[in-house]
Amino acid sequence: MQIRNWLIAIWLIAACAAAGGEIPVAEPEAVGMSSDRLLRIDTAMHRHIEAGNIQGAVTAVARRGKVVHFKAYGLMNVEEETPMSKDALFVMMSSTKPVLGVAAMLMIEEGLIRPNDPVSDYIPEFAEMQVAVLKEPVDQNISPFSFDRQNPPEHRLVPAQSPITIEHLLTHTSGLGSGGLGSMQSQPRQRESLASYIPTLGTSILDFQPGSRWTYSGGTGLDVVARIVEIVSGMPFNEFVQTRIFDPLDMKDTHYNVPASKVERRVVIQGRDMSRFNRETSYFSGSFGLSSTTRDYLHFEQMLANGGELFGNRLLGSRSVETFASNHVGDLFQGFTQNARGQGFGYTVAVVLDPIAANSRRSAGAFGWGGAFGTRSWTDPAEELTGVLMLQQSHAGAQYDFENAVRQAIVD
Repeated sequence: MQIRNWLIAIWLIAACAAAGGEIPVAEPEAVGMSSDRLLRIDTAMHRHIEAGNIQGAVTAVARRGKVVHFKAYGLMNVEEETPMSKDALFVMMSSTKPVLGVAAMLMIEEGLIRPNDPVSDYIPEFAEMQVAVLKEPVDQNISPFSFDRQNPPEHRLVPAQSPITIEHLLTHTSGLGSGGLGSMQSQPRQRESLASYIPTLGTSILDFQPGSRWTYSGGTGLDVVARIVEIVSGMPFNEFVQTRIFDPLDMKDTHYNVPASKVERRVVIQGRDMSRFNRETSYFSGSFGLSSTTRDYLHFEQMLANGGELFGNRLLGSRSVETFASNHVGDLFQGFTQNARGQGFGYTVAVVLDPIAANSRRSAGAFGWGGAFGTRSWTDPAEELTGVLMLQQSHAGAQYDFENAVRQAIVD
């Protein structure tokens, strides 16, 4: 009898896994939103498609744990006249980063790493790093775009005043690979794997003293954290996120290497060579590299909105989600333009502190991030809301109009 019950239990677990999970659907009015006002998303997306700003889009909104909007617009492939599909695969670019942030929080929760741990505790090559500073004045904040990269200003190297920590990397305040004077002097290296590549970054020159500025490390800093996750978990990073994040959230279409059977679902942008995204890789970045769908990223955001749980699977404690989404950088975060206001930065996500100062369509405490090809997703705890916008052509107007329509559809 015990063996029979055990076999039944195993069968039930397998059946549930095979069935997967879906966020329930509700009429907008049942969760305090307006059906008519959500139609403004349709109007906005069609307007941008007709204007040639975007080729197509997929959009999704959930409130209070219920999906109230999920639609596809335009074309997935112009030459083949393929309509956009709701299960279209998008190149996520930096929308990969919040996945790394959650992976790091899992290890922080388990006590395997601490945010203030020096990176050199795990990767000794980072023990003695140097910083590039101007010859005079040495403390001037040098933008990566404010000098001639062929003829950099006079500068010198000084020792880092404090070691790079895991938190510095998670918040883009490390000075590593952020496009400044130090990055110019750091030689490019072959990225075959995290294990082979990350230790070589120990000879990199930092762009500023760790913790003194916020400057985006688009393709480097978070990869160091991904390597640390590999070290402490004993798993390759791609396997870690698959088993610890994607599988529990039923993110069944999120991949570093898209299976051949799914490649035809990729969005193909007219005039852009997308072939490089179909190449097999062994470099599993925490900064970029994922392909995914609107449904999968809605699951990811809904887990955060639920305080770390979805489909009965708890990834994080609710207080860990609060830590993930809190401002850890004081007033250092001023965006890419260096003049943004009313925002802070958490562990891989921007956080709205003052919606008016930030000119944001999100509430105070909302957090999220996006990718260079236009993908954008966020969680708004105050409104119990999650939103996902999938584009493959970054267009600020389409992004603004989507978020504005979502916010104006809240009626309670």
